[in-house]
Amino acid sequence: MRLIQASEITKVVSRLCKEACYIVTPDMREAFAKAKENESSPTGRDILGKILQNADLAEKGIAPICQDTGMAVVFVDIGQDVHIEGGFLEDAINEGVANGYVEGYLRKSVVCDPVFDRKNTKNNTPAVINVRIVKGDKIHIKVAPKGFGSENKSALKMLVPADGLEGIKKVFLDTVRLAGPNACPPMVIGVGIGGTMDKAALMAKYAAARSADSKNPDERYAKLEEELLELACKTGVGPQGLGGDYTAVKVNVEWYPTHIAGLPVAININCHAARHAEAEI
Repeated sequence: MRLIQASEITKVVSRLCKEACYIVTPDMREAFAKAKENESSPTGRDILGKILQNADLAEKGIAPICQDTGMAVVFVDIGQDVHIEGGFLEDAINEGVANGYVEGYLRKSVVCDPVFDRKNTKNNTPAVINVRIVKGDKIHIKVAPKGFGSENKSALKMLVPADGLEGIKKVFLDTVRLAGPNACPPMVIGVGIGGTMDKAALMAKYAAARSADSKNPDERYAKLEEELLELACKTGVGPQGLGGDYTAVKVNVEWYPTHIAGLPVAININCHAARHAEAEI
């Protein structure tokens, strides 16, 4: 059994919140550079160049990539041989989010009640926390702040098995077209297929936070990622919705077994910021 202090989790989460909002990761930089090189639209190339310039300025100036620094989504994989001391896990994570957003001068966008009392919590808490128990004696934390220009354009559809692959592609394409310029393309799009309604949505969120240089280990789904990316780009929405070849730079797919009567499909869209930062304790 390995003991980990709750205070250590707080420190790591605080650091990751700032890193995710200040630093465009190497995988995203590479995706933008490749898109800029291959984009046929002069306007699209100019926008992609400005996205890369913005990334440089944000990192050097220690400033947010985007003014919408999102609602903090935190993925935590806890080894089953870990014991957390000195505090409750969720409290430690939320304290880290609060510290990161306050100390990092990041915009606080969370309200305490969705309907009746929409008052700002002033520290961007609570976070949306997803926890998995895994093998080992380590804790892996990924912070993926989610802006709502893109989050609002996400979708969930409960298909039936007869809808098949073509039904999945239709849901995907309809979602991308509806998002249009409002999701600040070029996008990174997560797709969750299978499980139940909630499982599909969670897989889509996880997929949207995956690196742009990753691919599904199952060759069939890796091929589907490529096909969906091609479909997205063929819409012609282009960078920032002003036309071009790169409406998206990556589509990531996650899947799970499902019921004989079901085919849940969730689409979670990330804007071009596609923030994520991770660490292991």
